[in-house]
Amino acid sequence: MTYTYLHNPGCSTSRKGLELLESKGIKPDVRKYMNASEQLSVAELKDIAKKMGGVSPRAFLREKNAAEAGLAEDAGDEAVYAAMAENPKIIQRPILIKGSKAVLGRPIDLMLALA
Repeated sequence: MTYTYLHNPGCSTSRKGLELLESKGIKPDVRKYMNASEQLSVAELKDIAKKMGGVSPRAFLREKNAAEAGLAEDAGDEAVYAAMAENPKIIQRPILIKGSKAVLGRPIDLMLALA
């Protein structure tokens, strides 16, 4: 089964996560979601939340960047999804997706549960 790795090359944790996967023989399809051509849509973000077990998008929101992006602390899920789609900097990374499952790699070892 194919793995998809949501990656921000500018993030050291994301780089370390990719190195960890590759050291275990996992060669994921890498999606650099910060690039305009690879940004995630609201529908894709909702699918990721579903694959994480039906969590709120806040489970993979980068809180420290959310306020800078203008997202209110009390914003509902729909507003969070829209903000993430508009400003991918506020998406926590890395995220590994395999089939119907997804996991946030914080810490990166958590991704090995999908291996």
